[in-house]
Amino acid sequence: MVDSCCEMTTQMKSDPCFVRVPLTISCAGSSFVDDDTFDQADLLWAMKQSKDAPATSCPSPQIYLDAYRCGAEDIYVVTLSALLSGSHNSAQQAKVLLEEDNPEINVHVFNSCSAVCGETLIALKIKELADSGMPFKKVVHEMERFIYRMQTLFVLEDLENLRKNGRLTRLQAVVTGALRIKLFCHATPEGEIGKLGQALTIKQALSKLVDKAASDPDHEGRTLIISHCNNLDRALQVKAMMESKCNFAQILMTGAGGITTVYANDGGIVTAY
Repeated sequence: MVDSCCEMTTQMKSDPCFVRVPLTISCAGSSFVDDDTFDQADLLWAMKQSKDAPATSCPSPQIYLDAYRCGAEDIYVVTLSALLSGSHNSAQQAKVLLEEDNPEINVHVFNSCSAVCGETLIALKIKELADSGMPFKKVVHEMERFIYRMQTLFVLEDLENLRKNGRLTRLQAVVTGALRIKLFCHATPEGEIGKLGQALTIKQALSKLVDKAASDPDHEGRTLIISHCNNLDRALQVKAMMESKCNFAQILMTGAGGITTVYANDGGIVTAY
């Protein structure tokens, strides 16, 4: 079970073992539910028209609780970083309520310490371990180690929504606004947004991102996921650079849903491995 900041691959969307719990977005007087009804073009247009930042709302504990009551014996939940959204807290509250009624159910809520394709990577790994027959508690233990090792790297065309919503430090907001530079960022081990470098152009920043992954010996043999917001060509360019410089076992690609569109904004690229 994932919140809707998780970008599911085409295969995941057709697999009933994956359940996506939607967040909601308010912008320019309109409300967008981040589910199958979401229209990215409408949200991008609304964000460009509005002087204010879009507001996002996490699922309530009741929404998570309703989703948990799906009849499964083992439920693994993956949420946005607890430091970036209330989604994790809502999922935890729902877990407590469910266990009061049904203490036999196995439920674990993972703090991804990430977002977007970081959540995707975690969800795919959980399925791999669970399908192998690994016991629930062992899956949880292995996944906590996996999350600690995981890397989330990203470059955004526009940081304005992150700035308006307080997701950047004051210094980052001032520097990027004054110099119009592109930040090369990552998810810190705690799940906050950290700066790794900067560049004058998006192309230079993406090159730094690829070089960072290539220089990490821990990337070899792992799965890389690339998520893009309304810019498939740019994502394919990153994929080609990764293939030429890195040794990933496989590279998957996903598009952006509603929450990713809000924070990655038009043209943003997020990667995780």
